[in-house]
Amino acid sequence: MEELKTSDFYYELPPELIAQDPLEDRSASRLMVLDRRTGEVSHHVFREIPSFLEPGDCLVLNNTKVIPARLLGVREETGGAVEVLLLKRREKDVWETLVKPGKKARPGTRLLFGDGRLAGEVLEVVEEGNRLIRFSYEGIWEEVLDSLGEMPLPPYITHKLRDKNRYQTVYARYEGSAAAPTAGLHFTRQLLEEVAEKGVDIAYVTLHVGLGTFRPVKAENLRDHHMHAEYYRISGEAARKINRAKENGHRVICVGTTSCRTLESACGADGRLEECCGNTDIFIYPGYNFRLLDGLITNFHLPESTLVMLVSALAGRERVLAAYEEAVRERYRFFSFGDVMLIQ
Repeated sequence: MEELKTSDFYYELPPELIAQDPLEDRSASRLMVLDRRTGEVSHHVFREIPSFLEPGDCLVLNNTKVIPARLLGVREETGGAVEVLLLKRREKDVWETLVKPGKKARPGTRLLFGDGRLAGEVLEVVEEGNRLIRFSYEGIWEEVLDSLGEMPLPPYITHKLRDKNRYQTVYARYEGSAAAPTAGLHFTRQLLEEVAEKGVDIAYVTLHVGLGTFRPVKAENLRDHHMHAEYYRISGEAARKINRAKENGHRVICVGTTSCRTLESACGADGRLEECCGNTDIFIYPGYNFRLLDGLITNFHLPESTLVMLVSALAGRERVLAAYEEAVRERYRFFSFGDVMLIQ
């Protein structure tokens, strides 16, 4: 198989097709259905998704919850503006963070947020220029963060989010993500009930999405790109549901690339899952043989991103890029708040 380059996953996207706001009705997004064997596409509305699922199928969703991880504050000494993005909790009040401007956040620098309701001290500079910060505050951390923090929307979204819950799935449960598993944003509680009533098993797994998901691929040769590790957990109940679907000849359909990466990371050589947790840096691109996944519900992803590479591994690069070209012609909405695709 020929070596694939990052540039092989480029496509032209008019900037006006990048969705800046979520739709009022989550389930009103447009749905493109792509047959990965033939490349044929058809156009629908997301609320029709139950009609593409069959009794005995297992739908896998990522129930991670996004924390309001973007903090805007000042440096105590100079009053200069600073932005801190919480990436990973290292210990109780110590977080690995991304700080802008980073050059002025040397160890010992003190930062203030919300008129001093929250303070932070830069402890050290770690990998990739990230900063370890120890925070101090009165009260409960989650309440302080909820009142001061903003949702860490991707840089291509320039509009302010009016309702924090719209960058959260309706089934979000376990806090820990710096970004939403956006394919799940299209589901309403009613739609999930319809799916269950049809005899489809719903399994919840957890993968805390890090910003590494969105880091650009700087290596031209895909083999030289390394993913950042993200924490995942699969419960015994979820493992049983997924195993049962496979044993009975039914499909496992993941909602989002994060659910897909969780299953493919945890799957044993025998194609079975067990209750487990760990960290994964799995990088899925064409040539990868899926062990569990039969179908994928996923948004339209950035050109040359690891996400469009994963989708291409499932449906074929040429078919995916042709489908994306049609989505552009049909004026689909792209990226986090955009429309959605079912690959089956």
